[in-house]
Order: sequence, then structure tokens, then C-alpha cells
Amino acid sequence: MTIDSAVQRKIMGQFATGVTVVSTQLKNGETWGMTANAVTSLSLDPPLVLLAVVRDSQSHRQFSEENCFALNILAADQQQLSDRFAYAGPKDFSGLEVTSATTGAPILKGVLGWVDCRIKEILPGGDHDIFIGEIVAGESGEGEPLLFFGGKYASINLNPSE
Repeated sequence: MTIDSAVQRKIMGQFATGVTVVSTQLKNGETWGMTANAVTSLSLDPPLVLLAVVRDSQSHRQFSEENCFALNILAADQQQLSDRFAYAGPKDFSGLEVTSATTGAPILKGVLGWVDCRIKEILPGGDHDIFIGEIVAGESGEGEPLLFFGGKYASINLNPSE
């Protein structure tokens, strides 16, 4: 017997996750991004991260074809960036301040951290595929994270005495 997907969603919604914008540089020079919280650090040696992407999505095709992505970890005050890449509408980075590292994938200025990855493997995982990215560059910043919990955005106060 399997669990009902609505029940699974409710249960897993109790697991707070960070929020990221995953990006890539397309061969035609355009950029692409999507909001994702199905990400995790996978290995330190070699340095790997895991990204799960819905198999029949437009984003799946873009990341598969470009063979690279940058994982931008959003700060508590960056909900508008999450919304921009989560909903229908532009999936590019026009008007945003970006840079790039090794692969050319867009890296958002002001994020808590980022890793630039080359896709090493794509594995099936139900209605998603699991993209395993090898980290080729990265940087950590400071601040409070944007979280997703119970189907909505959340944040934490890292300085409760303030």
C-alpha cells in the first residue's frame, strides 16, 4: 500500500527547507532559472550536490541540455527572487545583478551562498530526475536564510536577543 500524495505533501511540508534559485546559461546566450527546495549536499569527496527536477518540466530540458547549473541559496529578504522563478512568467535574469564563475551559469548577487556545478549524472526518481552536480566553484556569504515550511515562506532569527 502506498501513501496518498496529499498526505505525503502535508507530512513533508513539516520539514523546513532552504530556498534556492537554480540557474543555467543556454547555448543561445540566454539564461534560465527555477526556484527549488529539493536540493542537498551529497558528498564532500568528490564535492557533489543533488537537485531534483520534475521530469516533464521546461526546466528539466534546459538543465539537461546545458549540462551545468548554479545553485543560489536565497536570504530571508529574497522572497521576490524565489517568486520570480517559481511562477509563470520570465525565467531569465533580465534586470538582475548577476555574475558567473566556471560554467557560465548565472550567480545572483547578494545570495547567502552559491555553488557552480557540472552535471555528472542524471538518475530517475519517480516523476522527477535527480541531477548530480559536481561543484567546480562556490562562495559562502552571511545572513539569515529564506525557508519554506508548511506550504509557505518562513524565516528564523539567528540573533534572538535582538
